[in-house]
Order: sequence, then C-alpha cells, then structure tokens
Amino acid sequence: MDRFADRTAAGHALGERLADVGLDRPLVVGLARGGVPVAVAAARVLDADVDVGVARKITAPGRPEAGLGAVAVDGEPVWFERALQSAGLTSDALADAVAAERAEAARREEAYGAGWRPRVPGRDVVLVDDGIATAVTVRAALGAIAAAGPARLVLGVPVASPPSLERVGDVEVVAVLVPEDFRAVGDAYDDFGQLTDDDVRRVLDR
Repeated sequence: MDRFADRTAAGHALGERLADVGLDRPLVVGLARGGVPVAVAAARVLDADVDVGVARKITAPGRPEAGLGAVAVDGEPVWFERALQSAGLTSDALADAVAAERAEAARREEAYGAGWRPRVPGRDVVLVDDGIATAVTVRAALGAIAAAGPARLVLGVPVASPPSLERVGDVEVVAVLVPEDFRAVGDAYDDFGQLTDDDVRRVLDR
C-alpha cells in the first residue's frame, strides 16, 4: 500500500485533504503521543490552532499488549466488546484499570499543557491521530471533545483500517489511506518510531 515518509509528511497530506472540507476557524487536536506531530503538520497547512488530547488504552491485567478498551479524562470508557469477550472479562471487572488510565490521561494532559476544553465550544474541531486500527482510542477522545460543544467535529487520520471506520459511529471522517490489505498503522510509514513525552512537548513548542 502507499506509504508516508514519517508523521510530519502524513500530517501534510492530511492537511491538504482537510483543506477541502470547508472548516471554519478550525482547532486541530492531536491525540498524544503519535497524533501530535501529524496534527501540527496538518494545522500548518490549514493555518489552524493546534492543541493536544490524551486517551489511554485499557488492557487486560498482566497483558499490556491486549487492548480491551480506552478512556479519556472526560466521558465513559469505550470497550472493544469482542476483545472483552475473548479475554473472559467484563467492564465492571476492569474498574481499577479504568481509574488508573483516566488518572494517567489527566497527568499527561497537564504535562503537555493541554488547553483544548475552553477552546472547543462553537468551533470546528478536528481530532487527529496517526492512524486507527480498532478505533476504541479515538472513540474515547471523540466522546470527550463532543461533550465540550464543538460546532462541528471531524476525525482526521492518515491511515485507517476499513472496519475501524465502521466503528467510529456517525462522526465525519477524513482519511488519506484506507487500504483493504491493512495490517497495522506502522505499515503506512517509513519512520514510525515511538515518541516520548519530551518529543510531544518539542513538537508542540515548534
């Protein structure tokens, strides 16, 4: 499938697509960590304001690779029901994990200087991530932003799996690549290195 050199190149391509959808005074919110450099590059194309949000995966106890859902600082958790059933767990059994991840999301938003909440009401808002595979993380973030009262809410991603777009609900989506042979978000990038908190702050400072 087609590829991007890195998250900045992906953000530029996304920004060009977003420029065609008639956004009014857009605020671009990058989902940390990987969505932030994409959001910053897209915002440059749009000459838009940019901010940062956080949603955290909820994983099975002792199995950090097994994503079962996601939660943001605000709003209810979003569950990947098939994964929950496969793990033999219920959402009630993961209440402690939800609380821990919500607290970590709040810590990271404070560390990054997130200030999107008072900026959202009445504006067109674009939530940006570097890609979506299951969609639970972006759904949690979308719910938090929707509760803040945007005039219009758009999800923008460089790459998405076809099933994930069916899971995001009725939100408006702009995706550059939706490959039928999707396997992983990283397959769409030449450089898909992991980012640190310092990387996020550096990108936002620029």
